[in-house]
This record gives sequence, C-alpha cells and structure tokens, in this order.
Amino acid sequence: MLSFRHIRTIIDKEWAEVFKNKMVLFTIVLMPLLFTALPLIMLYVTTGSTIPGGDTADLPEMFLSVCGQMDSASCMQVYVINQFLILYMMLPLIIPITIAAYSIVGEKTTRSLEPLLATPISTEELLIGKALAAAIPAVGATWLCFFIFQILIPLTGASQQVRAYVLGPTWLLGVLVVGPLMAIAAVNFAIMVSSRVNDPRVAEQMAAILIVPVLALLFGQVAGLLVINQQLMLIVISALIAADALLIYLGARLFQRETILTRWK
Repeated sequence: MLSFRHIRTIIDKEWAEVFKNKMVLFTIVLMPLLFTALPLIMLYVTTGSTIPGGDTADLPEMFLSVCGQMDSASCMQVYVINQFLILYMMLPLIIPITIAAYSIVGEKTTRSLEPLLATPISTEELLIGKALAAAIPAVGATWLCFFIFQILIPLTGASQQVRAYVLGPTWLLGVLVVGPLMAIAAVNFAIMVSSRVNDPRVAEQMAAILIVPVLALLFGQVAGLLVINQQLMLIVISALIAADALLIYLGARLFQRETILTRWK
C-alpha cells in the first residue's frame, strides 16, 4: 500500500535539491514568463495595424474553418496566436525534463541514491514522488502563466473574437489537459532514461527528444498540413493517455532497484 507520507518526503527532498540549481530556476521562472510575454507582444503589435498580406486568402485553407464568422484581422491574429499555443504545450515538457533527468542519475553522482534506496520507501513510492516533484512545478508554472496571459489580453486591444477563441475549447484542452499529460510523459521518460545512464547531461539530452513531436505540430500548422483545433486536441489527448500508460509501465519495469547501483560505474 502506498504511503503518501513517503511520497511527500520524496517530493520535499527533490525540491530542496533541484531548486538550488540556477538552471532549474531559470527554466521554471523565466521561461514561462517569456512564453507569456511573446504572444502578448504579438497581439499588441498586430492589433489595429495593417498586417502584411492581411487577407485571409493568404492563410492555409484548412485553418479558415477555425475562424468561422471572424473578421479578417481577428482571423489573422488567431492564426498567429495559435502558434504560441505550442509554447504552452512545450512548457510541461521542458520543465520536467530538466528536473526528472537529474532525479536519479544526479543522485548517483552525488552519492545520495544509495541511502535513499536503503530506506523502507518502496520503488512505486520513489518513482511517484520523483515524478510528482518534476510534474507539479511544470504544470503549476504553465497554468499560472496561462492565467496571467488571460488577464493581460484585454490590455493588448485584441478583439472580443480573439479573446473568446483563446478562452475556447482548443486552448483550454491544450493547456489544461494536454499540458499535464505531456508532463506525465516527459517525467516518466526522463526518469526511465535517468535510471539507465550515468551522466545527468546525457539523460537530459536524450529525454529532450520528446519535444520533437510538439515541434512537428508547429511546423505542420505553418506548412498548412494540419490545423490545431478541438478535434486535433482530442486526438492528441487520446494518444497521450496511451503513451503515458506505456511509459509508466516501462519505467517501473526498467527501474531495477536491486541491481541499479551495482550496474552503474
């Protein structure tokens, strides 16, 4: 039976260690703020101005269905702002990778893993605690910045149509549902990699491969090959649920508590 006290102990221990790292603090604090400022600046710059090529005919044909009854200027802004939705989906990937990739191999290099594995804490409690320690700051930072983004949008002068779209199902599914599911995937993959290598930098670089599918969404929309809408989000959610279940299973199987210390050199 899982002990929530043990899990909380692991979380507190992880946070006490990783938040001493300036790079982790930069990733958790400055990067979300940057990803919040960029779309606000873009909205402010494009509101009330003549956008080069501002005819919706210049937009990918697949995207026009997203605009519905929007005017041309609002449709252009929605197209531009949709690219920044990818940033909010990337945050729950980038932040946990930085924390989780260090979680096991980092403890091995600092000689703190041996006494941890010698405690009564079970493998499940250990992995859950480390996973939550990485996922909670990522999801929390993403949701907080999305809330700030929503609060500040009226200051950009964006139309009600644009503001309604950003508060619509596509963005809400992307930030509130896809984000946490991506964090779970990133955490479990990073911990799995971290338990198999002996260098925190290698673990972080290998875990960063998960960013590639998200970038594919960005380039696919820019190229007009797909459109980020509610239907696509539901497909992504279904795929992530299956991927998360698989990664959790593989992570638990690959983490060999009894032999992990003797195998690492």
